[in-house]
Formats: sequence, C-alpha cells, structure tokens
Amino acid sequence: MSKQSELKKLAYLTLRNIKLYFKDKMTFLVSLITPLILLLLFIAFLKSTYQDRLLSITAGFELDQSLIDAFTGGWLFSSVLATSCITVAFCSGMMVIDKINKANVDFIVSPVKKSTLQLSYVLSNLFSTLIIALVLLVIGLIYLAFVGFYITFVDFLLILFNIIITSLFGTILANIIWTFTHSQGVVSGVCTLVSALYGFICGAYMPISMMGQGMQNFVSLLPGTYATVLFRYGFLNGILNEMGKTLPQGMIEGIASSFDVKLSFFGSEVSMPGLVLVITISTIVLLGIFLLINGLKKRKKHKKFANK
Repeated sequence: MSKQSELKKLAYLTLRNIKLYFKDKMTFLVSLITPLILLLLFIAFLKSTYQDRLLSITAGFELDQSLIDAFTGGWLFSSVLATSCITVAFCSGMMVIDKINKANVDFIVSPVKKSTLQLSYVLSNLFSTLIIALVLLVIGLIYLAFVGFYITFVDFLLILFNIIITSLFGTILANIIWTFTHSQGVVSGVCTLVSALYGFICGAYMPISMMGQGMQNFVSLLPGTYATVLFRYGFLNGILNEMGKTLPQGMIEGIASSFDVKLSFFGSEVSMPGLVLVITISTIVLLGIFLLINGLKKRKKHKKFANK
C-alpha cells in the first residue's frame, strides 16, 4: 500500500511539473531558441549553402532534386533534434523554480519522500524534453515526406533510441547542475549559454569537418557530439545509400565525412555501434554521479541533524 501511495505521489508530482513547464510561456520559448534559430538560418541561407557544398562534392554527376532536398532537410532536422534534446532538458526543469518560489519548503514538510520528489523532477524534465523532441521529429518526417523520404525503419528506430538516450543524458546533466543552483539569474544564464553555445560545439550550425583540427579534437571528447553524429546517420544514411546507386563509393565517403555522418576520434573513425556505446556509457556515468551527489547530500543532512 505504501509503495502504491508513493507511486501515486510520484505520478501526481511529475504531471504537475510538466503542466507548469508548458504553462510558463517564457520558459517554454527560451528552451526553443536554438531550434528556432536553426530553422530561421535554414530558411535564410543554410539550405542553399549546404546544397552548394553537396553539389561541389558531386561535381560531374547529376543528382535528383528530391535527393538534394531530402539531404539538406535531413541535415537540418538532425541538427534540430541534436540541440533540442539538450537545450530543452536544461530549460524545462522545475527543481530550481520550486526552490526560488519556496515551493520546495511545502514539499519538505509534506508526507512526500525526498527521493520521490527528486525523481519527479527528473521524470518531468525527461518527459517534457521527449514531448518536444517527438513533436519536432514528426514535423521533420512530414517535411521529408514532401521533399524526399529515404529513412528506413531501422534508421527510424535508431533516431528514436537516440532521442531517448540523448534526452536522458541532457536531463541528468541539467539536474546535476540544478542541484547546486538557487538563483533565477543563474538558471537564465545557464539556459541562455547552453542554448547559444551548444549549437556550435555539437556541429549544428556548421559541420564539425569545417572546424579547425584542434576544435575537431576537442568536440570529439564531448558525448553530445556522438549523439549529433548518430542523428546525422539516422536521417542521412538512407539518402547516401540511394546516392550510392549513381555516385562512386569514394564520393559517398567524402559526403559522409563532410556532413558529419562519420566521426573521427583523433584520426580514427568511430563506428556506428561505437557512437551508441559512447553516449550510452556517458549517460550511465552521469546517472552514477547524480545518485552519488544526492546520496552525499542526504548523508550530510543526516549528520548535521545528528550533531544537533
């Protein structure tokens, strides 16, 4: 009965946090800054820029316009999802908002276990991120259905898996930071910084292959980069296979390298299973850190109470 009661409390608190996030229009819009910037840049000049880059690589061969449109569209939405799974996770957390509004004080004196409250923040953060990411995925699939759809069922499953694991990675990382945060200014600053900076370091605004060698080596150390490349693979693998019917294999390899469908770690190419392994292990490690931090904080409070 006690377990059922805690589960009901967890479900209620999680739903409450999700509703509060979507009700706060400003917080919701801030979390969508990066995808909106990407969409505006794509409409303004990114589409033509990447089309020209693709055509320059395939010079001497004629490509069907649907392949070109599908390729640039796939590149766009892989960038949008790669950034959204992290930036939305950072901006949709209710933990700090409750601290600022002193709502956490009410929860502390209520018959709710702290672990239940903490888990509700993580779950609501994750579900809010997944809701937005899945909506963006549907929009992307509808767009590609009109311009050229080459995503296979296996690629679609890979995209779904990557949305879930990257959203979980972003959620845990955000909650680790929010555990030590009590200021609205810090929250706004971190959300703005992540929204503005993450698009650059994960290769959403420009391919990693266009960065300097030092920067390429740096971003290859970041787990988010591997998630981005996984999204690229999911959206662009089918198109590259279709292009491979008329283009030389060497040219396909060049396109894949130029548009981050492949990633090199200090000169060594990382396989697709390797990409999955890196982001999965990174998420597990972050989860361990998160649990350790909360365990230490709980022990510290117990010790402080005992000394009194």
